[in-house]
Amino acid sequence: MNSSPRRGRRPGSPDVRAQILAVARDRFHREGYDGVTMRSLAVDVGVDAALISYYFGSKRGLFAAVLEISVHPADILAKLLEGDLETLPQRAVRTLVTVWDQPETGLPLLSAVRAAVADPELAALIRRGLHRELIDQLADRIGCADARHRAGTFVGQIGGLVFTRYVLAVEPLASMTVDEIVRTLGPALRITLFVPAVPARRPHAAGGPARGPAPR
Repeated sequence: MNSSPRRGRRPGSPDVRAQILAVARDRFHREGYDGVTMRSLAVDVGVDAALISYYFGSKRGLFAAVLEISVHPADILAKLLEGDLETLPQRAVRTLVTVWDQPETGLPLLSAVRAAVADPELAALIRRGLHRELIDQLADRIGCADARHRAGTFVGQIGGLVFTRYVLAVEPLASMTVDEIVRTLGPALRITLFVPAVPARRPHAAGGPARGPAPR
């Protein structure tokens, strides 16, 4: 009789996927993306490493699943879009800073950003998610001709806030209160979403008077 341990899905444990996610979430939180391996995680959970691959495909797939459980940016944006569109920039900044300032939600997100910087393939995974779940959703809500351009620029500006405040901790942004950040960045974000672009000046006609440099 073959007494070797069975590989693959563990019988009698329908919640094993949730167990893997719970342990992985804690490990990623404490050790960062690079500190966790599929093999060591399998030992912690008490399963074969192949089972983790069965559920999540790879370490990146597992990490993406952990992020969705921690906090899902698309869900947050969906709730924001239910409110007044005119106040969306201010509400988005306030919500983002509040979420990132809380250790239980901000630290896993910070781990995701740092891991994406170190891993181009993971960065591509997150980037695809941003386009599919954030930019498209925001563009549909705006509904103007250049909605995707505006939505992409808006998300990029929000990303700049995250990187400056939480990854690099650049002052004064790193120490500003939520209200100060909303007052400072809200107007620029409103321009991105709502203010029509200023048309470029036409070049002067051939033979017309040439303008010299502006006087100093």
